[in-house]
Amino acid sequence: MNTRTTRAPGLVALMVAHCAGMVDLIALPVWIGTLVQHYRLDPQQAGALATSFLAGAVLASITLATRFQRLSPRWVATGGYAVSALCFAWLTQPLPYGAMVALHALGGLSAGLSLSATHGTIARSHNPHRRFALVGVALGVFAVAFMAVVPGWIAMHGGPRLFAVFSAVMALAAVACALAFPAPELARPQAGEPGHPTANTRIPAPVWFGIIGVSAMALVQSMTFSFLELVGHGRGYSAAQVTGVLVVLGLVNLLPAGLAALLQQRWPARRVLIAGPLLQALLAAVIMGAPHFMAYALAASVFAAVMIFTHTFAFGLMAQLEPSGRAMAATPAMLMVGAALGPVLGGTLVKAAGYTSLGVAALLIGAVALACMSRLPTTPSSPLTPETA
Repeated sequence: MNTRTTRAPGLVALMVAHCAGMVDLIALPVWIGTLVQHYRLDPQQAGALATSFLAGAVLASITLATRFQRLSPRWVATGGYAVSALCFAWLTQPLPYGAMVALHALGGLSAGLSLSATHGTIARSHNPHRRFALVGVALGVFAVAFMAVVPGWIAMHGGPRLFAVFSAVMALAAVACALAFPAPELARPQAGEPGHPTANTRIPAPVWFGIIGVSAMALVQSMTFSFLELVGHGRGYSAAQVTGVLVVLGLVNLLPAGLAALLQQRWPARRVLIAGPLLQALLAAVIMGAPHFMAYALAASVFAAVMIFTHTFAFGLMAQLEPSGRAMAATPAMLMVGAALGPVLGGTLVKAAGYTSLGVAALLIGAVALACMSRLPTTPSSPLTPETA
C-alpha cells in the first residue's frame, strides 16, 4: 500500500511510528522508577540502562541521516520496530544486568532507525510544521493512556510488565509501518541538486546551532524527567499524589502540539525558540528545589509540554532551512544525544549531591540552549510551501 502523509492511513502510520519512537519522552520517569523500585537498581545503574537505549538511538539516527535519500523509509521503519519489539519481549525475562544493557542498546538502535525514517519523511512533506504538530498531538494522547494505565499495572503485576508494554507498542508500530507508511511528498532530489546523495552540499550553519540547542533542551528534559517520580517520592509525597501529577502531565501534553499548529503563522518561531529553553530550565529548578507539593505539581504538569511546543517550532523552521530531509532525519539524534546523557548524568548528580543539583545543572545547560537558539533566523530564506491538502 503506497500512501501519502496527506491521506489518513499514511498520517496514522506516522503517528503510531512517532509515538513508538518517542516512548522515552513519555515513559522515562516510570522507566527509571520501575528499574529502581522493582529491579532494585541504584539511580546510576537505572540511568545507565535508559542511557544505553538512547545512545543506541543516537547512533542509529546519525548513521541513517547521512543515507536517508538512498533508503526506503517504509521498510527501515518496519524492520527497526520489529527488532525493538523482540528486544523488549526478551527483557520481560529474568536477566543479568549486562544482558539488560545489551538489549536496551539494541532496542534503542532499532527504534532509532525507525524514528529517523519517520522524521525524515515528515520533513519532506509540504508543511513539516503542521505534520510534526499532528504526530505530536498523537503523542499527547498516547501519554495520557500510558500514564493512566501503566504505572498502576506495574505496581500490581511487577516490573516486567513495563517491558511487555514497550514490546507491544513497538510491534504495533511495525505493523502500522508495513501496512501504511507513506512515501515522502516532496520529490527525491536529482543529481546535482541539494540533498542528493552525491551533491556536495552542507547543512546551513544556523541549522547546526538549532541542532545543538534542541540537544541541550533534550538533556534538560531527560535529566529532570527521569527523576520526576523519584523526587516526588523522596519528598514524602504519596504514590497517589505522584501518579496524579503524571496523569495531569499527560493531559496537558495533549495541548502543546495542537497549539503549535494553530500558532504557526502567528508566533515567530525564533521568539518561541528563545523563550522555550529559559522556561524549561526554570521549571526544572522548581521541580527539583520546591519545598511544597503544589509548586512541584504545577511545574511538573507543564514541564514536558514546553519541550513539545518548542520542538515543533524548531522542527518546522529547520526543515525549511534544510529541505532535503537529511537534518530532520537526525531529529532522534538531536533529542537523544542529550536524552542519552540525561538519565546517567542525573543519576550521578542525585547520588553525589541530591536532587537540588539537577535544578542547578538545568539552569546552566538551559543557558547553552538559549545561546544556540538565538542564532536561528526569524524566518527561512525561502517561503513556506503552501499546504496542498
